[in-house]
Amino acid sequence: MGSISSSCLDSIPPLGDFFPPTPQAYAFLLNTFQYFPLITLTQWLISYHPAGKTSLQTSRLNLPGPLAWCLMEIVGPLNLIYILTTLPPAINISSLPFWNKLVAALYVIHYINRAIINPFFAAPSMSPIHAFIMVSAMAFNWFNSSCLAGWLVGYETPVTGGWKVDGRPKLRREGPQNAVQRYAPFVGVGLFVIGMLGNTYAERTLYKLRREEADRRVEERDRNEKEEKKDITSSTSSISEENEKERKKNKYHKVYVIPPTRGLFRSILYPHYVFEWLEWIGFALAGTAVFPSRKPVIPTSYATPPITLAPWLRPAAALADRFQVPLPLPAVLFVVNAVANMLPHARWGRKWYVEKFGEEGVQGRGAVVPWFKWL
Repeated sequence: MGSISSSCLDSIPPLGDFFPPTPQAYAFLLNTFQYFPLITLTQWLISYHPAGKTSLQTSRLNLPGPLAWCLMEIVGPLNLIYILTTLPPAINISSLPFWNKLVAALYVIHYINRAIINPFFAAPSMSPIHAFIMVSAMAFNWFNSSCLAGWLVGYETPVTGGWKVDGRPKLRREGPQNAVQRYAPFVGVGLFVIGMLGNTYAERTLYKLRREEADRRVEERDRNEKEEKKDITSSTSSISEENEKERKKNKYHKVYVIPPTRGLFRSILYPHYVFEWLEWIGFALAGTAVFPSRKPVIPTSYATPPITLAPWLRPAAALADRFQVPLPLPAVLFVVNAVANMLPHARWGRKWYVEKFGEEGVQGRGAVVPWFKWL
């Protein structure tokens, strides 16, 4: 057992090799990150998620919602930009082809919305977020952005099975060979835009409903208080006014509503999740155009070892091989890991809606599958 542990530790590159990642560190990150779905299995069994609707109000490890959300989401784009701008000149962002830069820009645009616009400008309020959730999300985004950055600069990691997982220039020198090679990247950009617009619209709809409900409650409370005729002392009145100011200041806090059955919410409760998945599917399709403009100068001592694909990734590799396009492995990992992470949250979220508003409020809608009560 000791020898096995020692061998595993010896296979981990030195810490300095991850900042920015060398090809060997990049292969290690890919090999590790592809098994993230196994970690998410516990999320199907445990509803513990101290953030948002299910946040813990009394925990000492709570952090202000907007700040924690920004910190855990901003890690991704900052790390991606850091890696693309600090690698040697032969392989950094200035020498990359157009599609590599475009895919990087799509990722950064998404996270500007997630990390800055949503928490500080769009959301009416955000419940406290537990430090554990923030740190876990930061780790996910660091792994993800490191893998994406290594891929975008042209690191090539062979995999067992003979699949093409890197964007080899020889595929492009011969010109497009089929319709998939020619149009998949453009379709991908289109899907990304549709997904981001749908995701943003669904989230803004929820924010609007929360604002309207909070305003309605305040108006109703004010109306009821005016109708009450009670004798109150000046001291009590001042305390009441102070409490009233505090209530009005936080009137959106923990105000949640179930969206009506119309528009994007007609058949599912989490269309913003589905549209985000569509976003990253488009991102992966756009990634089929990513390839190095020239072979990067990689020291022999940092030769990238091959990895064995996890079973759930092999169908995507076979599909890419069928259409003779490079498999954008880190982008595919992003899709798979995002779905694996968000799907159980949607499942528990539907259960929360049922407990809060009853089945009559849910009206038979699924979480992400139309009219499917279990999911």
